[in-house]
Amino acid sequence: MGEAGGFLKYPRESAPVRPAAERVRDWEEIQGVLDDEKARTQGARCMGCGTPFCHSACPLGNLAPEWNDLVYRGKWREAADRLHDTNNFPEITGRLCPAPCEGSCVLGANDDPVSVKAIEMAVAERAFTQGWVTPEPPAAQTGRSVGIVGSGPAGLAAAQQLTRAGHQVVVLERAQRAGGILRYGIPSYKLSKAVLDRRLSQMEAEGTRFRTDVVVGEDVETASIRGSFDALVLAGGSTRGRDLTVPGRQLSGVCLAMDYLTGANLAREAALPVGPISAEGKRVVVVGGGDTGADCVGTANRQGAVSVHNLEIMPQAPLVRAAANPWPDFPIISRTSSAHEEGCTRMFSVATDEFVDNGRGQLRALRAHSVNRVCAEGGLVFEDVAGSAFEIPCDLVVLALGFEGPARKGMLEQLKLALDERGNVARDSSWETSALGVYACGDMARGQSLIVWAIAEGRTVAAAVDRYLMGESLLPAPLGL
Repeated sequence: MGEAGGFLKYPRESAPVRPAAERVRDWEEIQGVLDDEKARTQGARCMGCGTPFCHSACPLGNLAPEWNDLVYRGKWREAADRLHDTNNFPEITGRLCPAPCEGSCVLGANDDPVSVKAIEMAVAERAFTQGWVTPEPPAAQTGRSVGIVGSGPAGLAAAQQLTRAGHQVVVLERAQRAGGILRYGIPSYKLSKAVLDRRLSQMEAEGTRFRTDVVVGEDVETASIRGSFDALVLAGGSTRGRDLTVPGRQLSGVCLAMDYLTGANLAREAALPVGPISAEGKRVVVVGGGDTGADCVGTANRQGAVSVHNLEIMPQAPLVRAAANPWPDFPIISRTSSAHEEGCTRMFSVATDEFVDNGRGQLRALRAHSVNRVCAEGGLVFEDVAGSAFEIPCDLVVLALGFEGPARKGMLEQLKLALDERGNVARDSSWETSALGVYACGDMARGQSLIVWAIAEGRTVAAAVDRYLMGESLLPAPLGL
């Protein structure tokens, strides 16, 4: 454990964040790293619980108490090794994970939880700066090959595990560069692409091959790809954005979140001043209050939006845990993201009615009304609040309403894969789809979720594929087989 009684002596401290007025003027990472002494002090707060709920809350089963204690004792190299035992990309989760481990921290039952995420990032960054993160090529090759479609966090985790197991792994990516949502969906102010590229360089040095600008099922027949490998892993993500079918949806100035974010990231990569959809000089409304919506808010502010509204149909969450949301469940409480701090008008319990035409086919305003969420037979419903209609003048609306599953046309149709009741790729208890030797992981099979879940899915499917190819596997399967 950390220092005996350390949780009584030291207050919680998170990773430093650049001031809002400064960071909104550029695209550099907003979050810094705890210095050594502060990281050790935060590690001292870990209580070494008899039942560490942080383990079970983390899909990867991260050994947080162990590396917290190692950091407290100044054993950074050992802490980095322990961190990598369960997580292929701790430098990414240390930046992007919402930290369900902290929500279940035993100290959090009546105090501020241990700063697990900040310590994780401090360890991961120290590991890179000290040169401890090096290629780990396999000792021997198995002679088996695996194709992986998609280079997001699930596909990358599966690829690294299977490469290290000795298989020849080729990752097929539809975009021009590898990384999937990490490169094209997450804004660079949250995840510098240099952080992603250094990990991809390690993977290439280990033997993983990347084929980019290849759309399986369009540029090349799926049967050809399937026949080129002993096993195929589908990790293409949940790419169909949920739309909003209200009058005026066709107007110029209304777009889906991923079209907006991808364009902004492509512009940054090409060093262009603006992307194909720009908020510069515009009044922006982002519909959807999740992480993707917040990313759109932060992007709009950096592009020079005149104003930004963020609408959410759900009511604002409570400031503290409700009685129906007890520890150690993940706390459903009101949160203010870094993007909201930079300038945004948030509106809750709002339903969108119409996008208003300016008479020339372009967006002029958004009309909406307030709703109340009530319990009814069959679940929760939203009731309109009489006389609550209002209008927000705007030039750009970004729809960040979540996702409806993977694209059906092309690869999935050609493989004739069965889908589950939610429209995701169905798989059995061995993670195999309805096609022999074809496996699925990540959002494509699970539905939209967190990056930490994607990494856990990738590690688990790697163990399943390794067992399929070799008859047994020593690879870890955090989600079970």
